[in-house]
Amino acid sequence: MQIIPLSEGNFTIDKSKIFVPFNLEADQLQNRPIGSLLVEVQPFVIITEKDVILLDTGLGFPVQNNLQLIQNLQAKNIQPEQVTKVWMSHLHKDHAGGISKKNHLGFYQLSFPNALYYVQKEEFTYAMDTGFPSYMVEEMEVLHQHPQVQWLNGNGRLAFNDYEIEYEITGAHSPYHQICRIKKATQTIFFGADDAPQLQQMKSRFMAKYDYDGKKAMLLRQQWWQEGKEQKWTFLFYHDISLPIYQM
Repeated sequence: MQIIPLSEGNFTIDKSKIFVPFNLEADQLQNRPIGSLLVEVQPFVIITEKDVILLDTGLGFPVQNNLQLIQNLQAKNIQPEQVTKVWMSHLHKDHAGGISKKNHLGFYQLSFPNALYYVQKEEFTYAMDTGFPSYMVEEMEVLHQHPQVQWLNGNGRLAFNDYEIEYEITGAHSPYHQICRIKKATQTIFFGADDAPQLQQMKSRFMAKYDYDGKKAMLLRQQWWQEGKEQKWTFLFYHDISLPIYQM
């Protein structure tokens, strides 16, 4: 399976939950509000024999009348019509901003017209009830009763022609956040999204105040790191500034 990171850039975020672009060469973190976190925003594409799988959809920022996400895909010679599956770990705005885009009439439509979208049903309900600033309700409403949405309920396994996806709700970063393992033969790709966002967090006993259950997230990271070592996983880190893909 081929893995392609789709960097949308570096950002700082503070308690306002606004993502502010950050230039690693020119900007100084100490000049940002106290408590600002420095993160990458980086969806991934996995290409199998029959599928083009998008893992999360980024911030959804517009660039030259298009989504940055779509421009990033096109730069890798992937057209939005070629994406066959969109996997959503959760619906926070930095992971779900590219779910939809406005058409010429100003209505939101799915950004990937030929893809099936895999979304936890309870995550969608929670997001719609909670709303701004963590969730962009207007952009997500298109998912409701859409025929291209495959609603997931709890943990499970999806089997396809040449690979399978195992998924589970953790309730760690957010109440209905899910992680997945994409498996083919002896290869396992682990996508922990915001439960496992950066390599350094896997190697330390880091407990984040911004997590729904910080202790659980920390313990899960330790568990996954050990399993990954034993089974030679490939880790994908959505928010890692320097190392998005880590092969054990």
